[in-house]
Amino acid sequence: MAIIQTGVSEKLVAPWTEWEKRYTEGRRLLEAGTYALTEGAIAAGCKVFAGYPITPATDIAEYMSKRLPQGGGYYMQAEDELAGMHMCAGASLGGLKAMTATSGPGFTLMHDAYGWAITNEIPLVVVDAMRVGPISGITGAPGQGEFYVARYCTHGGNIETIVLSPNSVQESFWLTLDAFNLAERFRTVVTILTDQVISDMFEDLFLPRDYAELADIVVPRRHNLTMPFYPLNSDAIDVPPNIVGKGTGVCVSAYTHTEEGYDIEEMEAQWAQTYRLVNKIRHHREEILRYEAVGLEDAEVIAVAYGAASRTVKTGVLEARRRGVKAGFLRLISLWPFADELFERDARYLVCELNYDGQLVREVMRAAPDKRKVHFMGKSAELHTVAEVAAALEGVARRDRIPELPYIWTEVR
Repeated sequence: MAIIQTGVSEKLVAPWTEWEKRYTEGRRLLEAGTYALTEGAIAAGCKVFAGYPITPATDIAEYMSKRLPQGGGYYMQAEDELAGMHMCAGASLGGLKAMTATSGPGFTLMHDAYGWAITNEIPLVVVDAMRVGPISGITGAPGQGEFYVARYCTHGGNIETIVLSPNSVQESFWLTLDAFNLAERFRTVVTILTDQVISDMFEDLFLPRDYAELADIVVPRRHNLTMPFYPLNSDAIDVPPNIVGKGTGVCVSAYTHTEEGYDIEEMEAQWAQTYRLVNKIRHHREEILRYEAVGLEDAEVIAVAYGAASRTVKTGVLEARRRGVKAGFLRLISLWPFADELFERDARYLVCELNYDGQLVREVMRAAPDKRKVHFMGKSAELHTVAEVAAALEGVARRDRIPELPYIWTEVR
């Protein structure tokens, strides 16, 4: 993804900034985000997709049903989202990279399978194309209501998760490949939180002519064929995932387990398992951190956003700077683990989200030096306009408050 030169410092921290440099020649398409997500999975070596149709993620299933058989893969129509997630987990245990996709109502149905896959360290990629809620809401309008759901995606706690979010069609391609790499390296489920805007809109998409060119970028599926199957009490990454068969006899269970995978009712085993599930991610945060920043060096007020909302928010920041406001922009690409280190600056923050209840803003309030300087600008079912963002930044910078604007929620308690 090219960085637009604006006269202020800009930074994009993500592996695809290097990956893209070698593909000046390739295929240029006009395609939707769902197409880019599908092609990113194919490029990463995905061989199985199982899921249930739901707007705005249905196109991913349709594309997968065409693309996977072309490359020796398998598409499976599940009876519901939970079954689809379990099918993908089974496929991954059988040695194949797998992905499923859904939207908010289906996302919540997957969570028993989420915990099962995370506990057993099964690499998977799950796409949640968020739409406005609660529950089914408006099927054709964007939302960002699963920020916390994606972090606490199963009962019982004692886990960490990896969650990524693109803000363009092009980035959707690279970030999906990136998600598969992280799933393999960390032996876990990686969630992609996209939204209705990014999923449905059409933009330029540049793809390599031949995905074989990506061989040195894609983390291949390897297999752990020796004990221990579960390296408990360890924060090691890049451990090959387990595979059922080939004489290994891997045990897979929803319960606390030994390093062989057998159920056990001992606190020592619970501690060892929890240590691994949490710290293999927390101790390697620098491997996961992805973000975009603009003009932070002199910023007195920093707008924070992710996904589709970040597109107009960034332009709003540039407009505010044109008006003389020392505004900065911070887009989170990796949402979890949360990047506390990006909020150490003692500045005012304006958090823009596509929800009225305020989710991302609570993490910013927790991480920032002074939560009283964190302001919330929530909107539902439609993007913030550039004018709204610029006015809000001007208000926060000069009067420490957001002016009253239609359909904007500014209070978090």
